Amino acid sequence: MNETLLMIPGPTRVSSRVLKAMSESIVNHRSAVFGEILTETNEMMSEVFQTQNQSYLITGSGTAAMEAALGNVISEGDKVLNIVGGKFGERFMQITETHGGVPVELEVEWGNAANPEDIRYILEEEEEIKAVTMVHNETSTGVENPIEEVGKILKDFDALYVVDTVSSLGGADVQVDNFGIDICVTGSQKCLAAPPGMAAITLNDDAWKVVDKTESKTYYLNLKKYRKSGSKAVPETPYTPSVSLMYAMNEALKIIMEEGLEARIKRHEQAAKATVNGVKAIGLELFASEDASSSTVTAVNMPEGMTDKNFRGTMRNKYRIELAGGQDHLKGNVFRIGHMGNITHREIISTIAAIEMSLKEFGYEVELGTGVAAVQESYMPGNNSLEFF
Repeated sequence: MNETLLMIPGPTRVSSRVLKAMSESIVNHRSAVFGEILTETNEMMSEVFQTQNQSYLITGSGTAAMEAALGNVISEGDKVLNIVGGKFGERFMQITETHGGVPVELEVEWGNAANPEDIRYILEEEEEIKAVTMVHNETSTGVENPIEEVGKILKDFDALYVVDTVSSLGGADVQVDNFGIDICVTGSQKCLAAPPGMAAITLNDDAWKVVDKTESKTYYLNLKKYRKSGSKAVPETPYTPSVSLMYAMNEALKIIMEEGLEARIKRHEQAAKATVNGVKAIGLELFASEDASSSTVTAVNMPEGMTDKNFRGTMRNKYRIELAGGQDHLKGNVFRIGHMGNITHREIISTIAAIEMSLKEFGYEVELGTGVAAVQESYMPGNNSLEFF
């Protein structure tokens, strides 16, 4: 059976090098050998975060890091400005409520990016906002939010700036220190191209001051314990980590270092451009406003009359390409193409070709090859300065 090509916003295709690394013998997670691996992985993680802060690896999904970020800085009754323009902005708000915080919601229409001036207005009007949460890349809508611009605004306020880069770190420009981000979180299975199950978090000094003053209501995700264990002569995690996943993260980060972070980000930007050009050439409409379009996932309106079952089912069962469907009220109305991690021109050409054939099969007027040609043109010299890898 042919392997299904995952063109979804995570998990993404994992390289053979990373899979091989996972097969290495398990070592004692309290040993010096593992301490060296943990230290090296954390250091590379900070390089990808583009921060001088210490990073910490958590065995858990990206949501674990999201909860760690808020569960260690808010107490009962604390106000948190949650910027909600999609499924994962909603998740930050739900985590706020879970830990007794009081959400102050900035509702953003799905498909649009947040307006930084709206954030400034709320911070000026609302007293005692303790933290502001923002999702950099909303995979549910294909929108990339302006984290740098919002960071500039947050410099004028005492609130902590908490950013979810689960589906953008390693594929879009995330400069934790330069963007004024106090707490940043990510996950393993998206742009980092490692298997699911590992998360990372980094905090600056301002964030740690708040953590030290806050009585955490979480046991496993208590960041003071991660800091204490990580500061030992032989660094450890406070609880048993997934040793094999740590091997995978280590190898995936080495691959990023070899490619170069700047080159990797440009490759993702080029993949996004090619995907958008291909989709538009076919005659399909983007869901997200183009000026806010993500560099790691493209959301597309479902063609009129086409069902999600027929379209994505044909893509999966006949052409062995997996696309993501819509979430919540977008279910059945959009499909999403992930172009993150190890994705190159090869996978995008295959995907756009299969979309053309699927639509043609169901009677849509599609001139075969138009979308593929647009993708090819996007990668031609003059339009692309990147080397394929």
